[in-house]
Amino acid sequence: MQTNLLSQQFSAGSLAENSTACPANATICDGTSCVLPEDNFNRTLSVVLSTVLTIMLALVMFSMGCNVEIKNFLGHVKRPWGIFVGFLCQFGIMPLTAFLLSLAFNVLPIQAVVVIIMGCCPGGTASNVIAYWVDGDMDLSISMTTCSTLFAMGMMPLCLFIYTKMWTDSSAIVLPYDSIGLSLVALIVPVSFGIFVNHKWPSKAKIILKVGSIVGAVLIVLIAVVGGILYKGSWSIPPKLWLIGTIFPAAGYTLGFFLARIAGLSWHRCRTVSLETGMQNSQLCTTIVQLSFTPEQLELMFTFPLVYSIFQLLFALLILGGYRLYRRYHVKTNTDVEKTAQKEDSKSSAEVNGGFVSDEMK
Repeated sequence: MQTNLLSQQFSAGSLAENSTACPANATICDGTSCVLPEDNFNRTLSVVLSTVLTIMLALVMFSMGCNVEIKNFLGHVKRPWGIFVGFLCQFGIMPLTAFLLSLAFNVLPIQAVVVIIMGCCPGGTASNVIAYWVDGDMDLSISMTTCSTLFAMGMMPLCLFIYTKMWTDSSAIVLPYDSIGLSLVALIVPVSFGIFVNHKWPSKAKIILKVGSIVGAVLIVLIAVVGGILYKGSWSIPPKLWLIGTIFPAAGYTLGFFLARIAGLSWHRCRTVSLETGMQNSQLCTTIVQLSFTPEQLELMFTFPLVYSIFQLLFALLILGGYRLYRRYHVKTNTDVEKTAQKEDSKSSAEVNGGFVSDEMK
């Protein structure tokens, strides 16, 4: 029903004649890309890998929780200035940026909609791992990821209604609330166990955190590789979507950082908000796309979520590399000043969210 409605709404034109370069078993081929039917091997591989990756991700989030202190975490909840700034970035900056990029590159309506869907998705859990490696505020990172996933239940339909109505009826887009709910549970439960372990056995929590941070870094790369293997049948997409997939995450990181800085958050919180803004839940976007579009429409933009996830990872690694070089070669006194500011900030509940004046400006 939903896919038929979308078929009527998206009249992007007939597909070009099939190219002889496409495999004989391709279900769709327009000479630039092919969509292949899913065979039993790929289906089994997808189920096995999804199960393994889900378990690994839960363990990683458990280890990330081992770096969260109950006092600081509750401080962010009670005085949610940092969470509010992150909310503005997540559901203000990202959907608007997606809308403007779609207009600027004049993409097909169906392609514009999938770009906006990506912009409306909540933050991904990979941001928590990267935030740890760039010495971000883990209490803020975890609380932002949790809140953005929770708020997505209401904000995604609202943002899609606002930004997609010039191309389609937002009611034609299927939002998998069960997947969003499962993502929330998969985040809250392991993190809660990690917080408990850190509270009861802080020395053991540090060991778990070190191991989990390394496993998490490997897992992020593994997910990107697995995605490339599973979706190899639809790799060719228009150059415009490649450009959008490159610019979009970079804009998210940059705008998130500057908005956080303008709001007066300290440097380590600016890095945290930046990562939470640019790193989207691309798996959720893929699920929405598969539920909402026909195979003919999928051919036009199916791999955009994967393209976005690859470039968001590349830019995140560049941020991590740049920060590590800065920490290594910058004047030691300046680094110590930031560390001291973070420690003093965590001691005072009144400063838990940075306020309008950053720690470095005091």
